[in-house]
Amino acid sequence: MRPEPQAAPYRPDPVILSLADWLADPVQAADFPKVQLRFRNSRWDMAVGLAELSEEQWTSHFGRFEPLPDNLPQPLAQRYHGHQFRVYNPEIGDGRGFTFAQMRDARGRLLDLGTKGSGTTPHSRSGDGRLTLKGGVREILATEMLEALGVNTSKTFSIIETGEALWRGDEPSPTRSSVMVRLSHGHIRIGTFQRLLAIQAKDEMAQLVDYCLAHYPGPPPPEDAPGRDEPAVQLMHLVVERLADLAASWMVAGFVHGVLNTDNMNITGESFDYGPWRWLPTWDAGFTAAYFDQSGLYAFGRQPEALHWNCGQFAVALRLLAEAPPLVAAMERFGPLYMQAIARRWLWRLGLIPQGQERDGALVAACEKAMRESNIQPDLFFHRHRGGRGAQGELAEACSGYQPTDASHAYWSDEAPQSMLIEEVEAIWSAIAERDDWVPLEEKVTAIRRMGEAHCPAPAPAGHITAS
Repeated sequence: MRPEPQAAPYRPDPVILSLADWLADPVQAADFPKVQLRFRNSRWDMAVGLAELSEEQWTSHFGRFEPLPDNLPQPLAQRYHGHQFRVYNPEIGDGRGFTFAQMRDARGRLLDLGTKGSGTTPHSRSGDGRLTLKGGVREILATEMLEALGVNTSKTFSIIETGEALWRGDEPSPTRSSVMVRLSHGHIRIGTFQRLLAIQAKDEMAQLVDYCLAHYPGPPPPEDAPGRDEPAVQLMHLVVERLADLAASWMVAGFVHGVLNTDNMNITGESFDYGPWRWLPTWDAGFTAAYFDQSGLYAFGRQPEALHWNCGQFAVALRLLAEAPPLVAAMERFGPLYMQAIARRWLWRLGLIPQGQERDGALVAACEKAMRESNIQPDLFFHRHRGGRGAQGELAEACSGYQPTDASHAYWSDEAPQSMLIEEVEAIWSAIAERDDWVPLEEKVTAIRRMGEAHCPAPAPAGHITAS
C-alpha cells in the first residue's frame, strides 16, 4: 500500500530570503474579482501543517495571497533564463507565478508553495499573468495521475476560480480563469544557473550551489568520481541522478510532458509545470503532446535525450565554478542510471520482484515489443499483466521465474485500469464548462488515488532528497 503523506505541524522556514536580492523580484498578486475554492489537496495540506485552515482562511492565503504567518512577507518572482526548444532565451523568468511560502515537512525537508496564474510580474512581457480554469483542472489531473504512478512530481495544492474572462488562442474564448498553488521541494531551475552564467555572477552561483546542497541534499557522488569534494560537482551528480530517474519514470508511466525546456527543469528532479501533456494511447516513441512541436523534439521516445541535453546545459553553467572533466564524468552516468531506473520502475509497475539488470532489461524489451505489436493502451497492458498474469508467448517466457509483489488490493480485480487519455480529460472539462458539474473531476481524483493505494511504494529515485 502507498503510504500517505505524513502529518506535520506548520514549520515556516523562508530560507530563500538569503538569496532574494539577486534571485528574484518582490511582486504583488493580482486583485481578482472573486475567489471561489474549487480544489484543495486533502492529502498534502496536512503534510505542511495547513490542514486546519478554514475555507475562508484558505482563500485569503491562496486566492488573495495574504502572507502565511512568519513566512515570506511578499511573494518573489524568480529570475532565470533558459533554452526553449534549444534556442537560448534570456527574456524569461516567473511571468505568471511566484514563490509564496516555504516550510518543512515531517522529515525536515524544505517545501515551497509556488503559484501559476497569480498575475503579472516584471518577467511577464506581453502575457496577462493568468491561468485558465481548464489549465488548472488539467494540472490537477496530471499531478494526481503521476503521483499515483510513482513519479516525483509537484502536487497541485489549490485551485481557486478567479472570475475573469480570458482570451486564449488554444481554447474557445472567453474562458474562465483560476489561480493555482503548487507544492514542491523547490523552484530552482537549470535556467536559474544559466542566467548566472550569462551575467558572470560567480559569487552568486557559488551561493546558489551551496543553497541547493544544504536544502535539497542527497547521497554523495560515487567514491571514484573525480572532483567529488567540489560542491558544484556534487550538485551535478545529484541533478544527473534525479533527471535520469525522472526521465525513466515518465517513460514507465507512458507520459509525455510536452515542453522540456531548461527553464522547466527543476534541480530537485521533480516533474512540474504541466502545459500540453498527454498520456500515450499506444506505445509510440514518436507521439508528441504539443501541437507546436513540429519537429518532435520532445516526443515520447526523445524525453530521455532531452533531459540528458538539459543536464549538459547545467554542466556548461557550472563551468563558472568547476573544471569540465569532473562535470563530464557526472554527465556520463546519465545513460547507465537511466537504464537502471527504467528496469527498477518497470518491474515496480508490473508488480514483479526484480531479478537483476540483464534479466529485467530483457523483460522490459519483451513488454515493449508486446505493446507495439498489439497496439494495446499502456495502462491496460500493465493492469492486465500485473504480477505476470495473462502473459503469453515471448512475454510469458520473459516473465517466467519472477515473483509477484502484493496484488491483494481490489483495484487489481477491476475490469479496466485508471487512465488519463485526452478524451477523458475533455469529458471532465466539458462537465465543468457546460454544466458547472465538478463531480466527474472529484470522482476521477478519488479513483486515481485508489489506484495509487493499490501499488506498493515506488522505488526511491537515485539522488532522492534527504532531510536537511
